Amino acid sequence: MPNTAQEYDKVIDICQDIFVKKMQDYGTAWRILRPTSITDQIYIKANRIRSIEEKGITKVGEGIVLEFIGIINYSIMGLIQLQLGPGNDTPQDEVLRLYQNYFHKAKELMLAKNHDYDEAWREMRVSSYTDLILMKINRTKQIEDHQGTTIISEGIDANYFDMVNYAVFGLIRLVVEQE
Repeated sequence: MPNTAQEYDKVIDICQDIFVKKMQDYGTAWRILRPTSITDQIYIKANRIRSIEEKGITKVGEGIVLEFIGIINYSIMGLIQLQLGPGNDTPQDEVLRLYQNYFHKAKELMLAKNHDYDEAWREMRVSSYTDLILMKINRTKQIEDHQGTTIISEGIDANYFDMVNYAVFGLIRLVVEQE
């Protein structure tokens, strides 16, 4: 029987490694982005995954695994931006601390939901994760267009957390389970 928490940790290691390396290359230049721009970046990645899934080929060498990693990292950047607001450079050690904190919160959320849903995600198609991420993006855009106001629904942060977890499921299925 798979150990979901350990598989999740493997995905954290993969994503954090790329996040740290990109931060070494670019610093925290993304801190200038408004959350709406981050949502659009996530959309570009999810839309590309769907396009590749439907066409069955890619003309650019990067496949869907890197796009799922990008969705995770941009979603966590979005959570950081919701907390700090757009700004200038932030010390990299502070950004990494926030990154790890939000990834830990996403994992805790997943474990709680996974308990209640009894690992139903394992029976889903990877393409369904893509569709669910696209739906969450559309919901996030609606909330952003309403300046963050909702009547009954969760906020932007909840959608970012869900996008992290759907993308983690995709990576578990595509990478971790294939090891």
